[in-house]
Amino acid sequence: MPWTPDDAERHTHKATTWELKELWARVANDCLERTGNEGRAIREANAVVARQAGASLRRSAPGGHATRS
Repeated sequence: MPWTPDDAERHTHKATTWELKELWARVANDCLERTGNEGRAIREANAVVARQAGASLRRSAPGGHATRS
């Protein structure tokens, strides 16, 4: 069964927006279709979302640099 954006919350805490959740589901389903490996699909989707979330953070920080709390 394909994953939905709502499934992203169970697999990564970095999918904080609906757009990131949709991205997670799209990447996971595409990878699953390509490889047939659920674990790999989840790992790839997590990596893509983490990269995208990090890029968003860098773009929104003053001076284009990520901030740490």
